[in-house]
Amino acid sequence: MKIAYISTYPPRECGLATFNSNLIKAISSNFSEQTLVETSMVIAMNNSDDLEEYEYPKEVKFVIRQNVQDDYKAAADFINNSDVDACILQHEFGIYGGENGLYVLPFLNDIEKPIISILHTILNSPTFLQKSIIKEIAKRSSKIVVMSNKAVHFLKDIYQVQQEKIQVIEHGVPDLEAPIVNPVKELPQLKGKKILLTFGLLSRNKGLETVVKALPSIVAAHPDVVYVVLGNTHPGVVKNSGEEYRTYLKQLAAELNVSKHLVFLNRFVEEDELINYLTAAAIYITPYFNEAQITSGTLSYAIGAGAAVVSTPYWHAQELLDNNRGRLFNFKDDLGLADIVNQLLDNPERMSTLKNNAYQYGLQLRWPKIGKSFIQVIEKAVKHPDYSEQILRQLTDPSLMPDLDLAYVKLLTDDTGIFQHAKYGIPNRKEGYCLDDNSRALIMALMAYQESNSLEALRLLPVYMSYIHDMQLENGNFRNFMSFSRQYLDEEGTDDSFGRTIWALGYLIHVAPNRSYAEFGYELFFKAIPHFKNLTHLRGVCNTITGLSYYLRTHPYDERILNELDLLTKKLISAYQDTKVEDWHWFEDKMTYDNAIFPLALFHVAEITGNEEVKEIARESLAYLEKLTFNFNLCTPVGNDGWHHKGKGPMPLYDQQAIELMAMVLMYFQAYRVTRESKYMKKMFSSYLWFLGENSLRIPLYDTETKGCADGLQKGGINRNQGAESTLAYLISHLTVLQAFKYDRQLNGFNPHHKAVLVLK
Repeated sequence: MKIAYISTYPPRECGLATFNSNLIKAISSNFSEQTLVETSMVIAMNNSDDLEEYEYPKEVKFVIRQNVQDDYKAAADFINNSDVDACILQHEFGIYGGENGLYVLPFLNDIEKPIISILHTILNSPTFLQKSIIKEIAKRSSKIVVMSNKAVHFLKDIYQVQQEKIQVIEHGVPDLEAPIVNPVKELPQLKGKKILLTFGLLSRNKGLETVVKALPSIVAAHPDVVYVVLGNTHPGVVKNSGEEYRTYLKQLAAELNVSKHLVFLNRFVEEDELINYLTAAAIYITPYFNEAQITSGTLSYAIGAGAAVVSTPYWHAQELLDNNRGRLFNFKDDLGLADIVNQLLDNPERMSTLKNNAYQYGLQLRWPKIGKSFIQVIEKAVKHPDYSEQILRQLTDPSLMPDLDLAYVKLLTDDTGIFQHAKYGIPNRKEGYCLDDNSRALIMALMAYQESNSLEALRLLPVYMSYIHDMQLENGNFRNFMSFSRQYLDEEGTDDSFGRTIWALGYLIHVAPNRSYAEFGYELFFKAIPHFKNLTHLRGVCNTITGLSYYLRTHPYDERILNELDLLTKKLISAYQDTKVEDWHWFEDKMTYDNAIFPLALFHVAEITGNEEVKEIARESLAYLEKLTFNFNLCTPVGNDGWHHKGKGPMPLYDQQAIELMAMVLMYFQAYRVTRESKYMKKMFSSYLWFLGENSLRIPLYDTETKGCADGLQKGGINRNQGAESTLAYLISHLTVLQAFKYDRQLNGFNPHHKAVLVLK
């Protein structure tokens, strides 16, 4: 069996690199007939763009530069084309690129081998993004390995990971015994001393000042005590702060008159030397500042060496030092630490009991045994691969959708209208209101009422209708922006906002819940008709066409509106014919935002008029958009970072906007209505799943906690602001999918035994 290991790797100085190296050796030691290189392939994570930064050993076959997205794709291709049987991924948020290490998600999704993921950090109060990342890693992994039972509870209760997906394998320790003659005890500064020891990479969160502050009380009772701090300062700390922390500790020791009792050994030691220090120490101390540490490799090593351990009660320490394998003191409690240390130094028998208990427990943590446990997990993953998540992603299944919830829309809405922007999930009143969003909100509320007779939606309708009415001018056009203080901010809106409003009014006339609302829609709609001829921007034309089409579903023989529809359709068709060339089947010389509303509008016209030429152009332009934005079943809409220009290179991938996907969901449903071709239903659902994490970064934009939607998918993460446009785009997409399923059942009949009605090919 050959395994690909994805992590940092020596000579990079990093706890994860050491763990990865030890794990590889531990697993390989169980394959007696094969060498380490034959059974292992390392994909090393670099924290700089310099591929030559480290001189890696020969088992490193590929290097990923942390912040270079293309490297992740290339590494996945390399793994897929190799002879490895499975992958082991080490996860810490800080070793992968993007916000909170987001780049790991598309990387995992691209790998076609079974994956076992080892989680070294599991937070009990994660951010939305951190929680989403862990949940997605769990979905994509055959098994999640953690090193404590506390981690299991966190994964189940906070991250909703199923118990059967989780495996506890404790942190391994060196398979070494104490030397008969310990050279550490002969070092000049340590000879004849009682050693208190802490080792590992130095940083402020280690809490070493607590030990320094405890030294005066300890030294007063035991003058032969020295506190040894073994290890380099963390490279990231050195880069940002130099040796500031080490200097601070020295100054603190000087102020407390214990400088002679503080020894810094500023170097990295290999395991065969580390065991000498651990067994030479009278007491090993981990004085971390807070409980949020689910795994500590240094603590495991100390237990494995049979050290008497004293620690603050962080999560891993609470578990590992249970059953009298060590002693705990409170965070930052230097007096409590001094009392425990003095008690142990005064009572060698008690200290001996701690050491023996730790040693006996540590025997089961030796790396060869840990390696064997990993082999069992890997063999099961290889022999019985779990395809459930991949299959789930291939189903067009409404059970994958969250419940519809209007709570966040209600939060964004006051008695004037819906606020256009938010700061995270909090309405941003400073930016006021706009016609675009209130028109979208009217469409959404009408759809929600249609779906479930929602009283919440019914109560929202008059707010959005009133805003639209207030913004209409005497000439039939509309203003767009209004301040929180209800001051108009423009004289006239854009063609875009005009068209969206006609769309909303046409839809209101088509599905109004009562006659009064329909009459309201008629009045505003007909007052706006004279402005149709003034539309010059094509998106305004498309939106208006869609609104007219909804009106004509209710009034199919209204000649005046049919004529208006014909004039606007000719504008759109003319633009397409003037711009189209062999390799550019589009309406303009560039593709910018809300692109799918072009084919959407034409499919609406085709439904109303039956015009075959219009239907063909709708099909052709949809196919061209799909060619650019779909990769298998993954939708990657045109990014707004420069747009996509005719004949000028590749399409920008980021930033991706929610309204793009809303338009695509609507477009595909309308295409299905017109053509009855099931492929459009499948693409519609794939477009919708973009909101739930089926996107190029594999992260959900819909927030199940706030019920809002992030404002965009960016290269390094998501825009966590949750404004009206994105949230309404999600809700309209969600409601469109529900409508589509109902329509499909009416069209083709409903089999209650079939939960998933369509399967993606």
